[in-house]
Amino acid sequence: MRRSTPKLLLALGAPLVFTACATIAPPQPPSLDLPKPPSDLRATRKGDHITLTWTVPSVTTDRKTIRSVGSTRICRGLQTKLMQCGIPVGEAAAQPTPIAAPSSKQKAARSYTDSLAGQLHADNPSAFTTYAVEVLNADGRGAGLSNQVQVSLARTLPPPRDFAGRVTGQGVVLTWTNNLPVAGPTLPLRYLYRVYRRSGDSPQQILAGEISAGSERSLSLTDSSIEWEKTYQYRAETATVVVQENKPELQIEGDDTPEIKVFTRDVFPPAVPSGLQAVSSGPGQKTFVDLVWAPVTDLDLDGYNVYRHEAGEAAVKVNTKPVQTPAYRDANLISARRYFYSVSAVDVRGNESGRSEEASETVP
Repeated sequence: MRRSTPKLLLALGAPLVFTACATIAPPQPPSLDLPKPPSDLRATRKGDHITLTWTVPSVTTDRKTIRSVGSTRICRGLQTKLMQCGIPVGEAAAQPTPIAAPSSKQKAARSYTDSLAGQLHADNPSAFTTYAVEVLNADGRGAGLSNQVQVSLARTLPPPRDFAGRVTGQGVVLTWTNNLPVAGPTLPLRYLYRVYRRSGDSPQQILAGEISAGSERSLSLTDSSIEWEKTYQYRAETATVVVQENKPELQIEGDDTPEIKVFTRDVFPPAVPSGLQAVSSGPGQKTFVDLVWAPVTDLDLDGYNVYRHEAGEAAVKVNTKPVQTPAYRDANLISARRYFYSVSAVDVRGNESGRSEEASETVP
């Protein structure tokens, strides 16, 4: 009988091999490529124009990178909340540039300007309209409305008429004709006139001043914060002030006047000095006359000139350069004579004021 033990041992020593079976997940449905609705819609109003701005979606509703964005519907309604877009009041064309990747810090922004028809304007301070946008994909399908914003429908006035400016010694005087009836406003809205200024070719504008519309036919405002020998551009607008109970005050800017250009050439002398007094030296002292007067407060003041004469003679300037303080000692005198003095103010561009009232003194 043959023994088979070695074969049995060989079989037992062979390695065992196991095969693992992977679990297959169910197939995912294809992305509909619907742009995620914007959540940062903003609206600003100037006159009859509403400018809407929002960030273009870069992902779909299922958090995938969007392949393409189509046009954007502009939705508007008089109800507090829009349930759907309905018939859009406008459409922003498809984005011509590639959409930024979700990881990009710089997001693409879009804007659209809507015009309010005249029949939408209201004298009721609580009247408003609601805006939303709906971003579509390349197939014209969207995922719904963005966040919604409300815009006041309070009436704005046209820009001021006859807007003009002229240079005076106190600054630039801006004038215009009031748009309101002479009797003044009777509606539950208030109106302001605002004037803005920019310098040279700079786009930066500052508020030069504002005044209530009031009931006067002709209005004016003086911009005294100018610098001389500069060119300024001015524009004006009418702002509507909406006040509602338990709500913050709302101000709506109206349309602008055309810009006017003003060059602030300084041909205006400082104010005439006043309060001049003359006091001579006492007996036994060196002959002199001390002069004092009230200081002139013009910002561009460079100093003062002092004039002297004797009776029947022409006045002569006694200082060689502008006196920096409102006081002067005249020591080039002859005893026992009477002298008459006056002073003027001079600015940094050489404009000289008229002379003050005279003061006289007899030196011992």
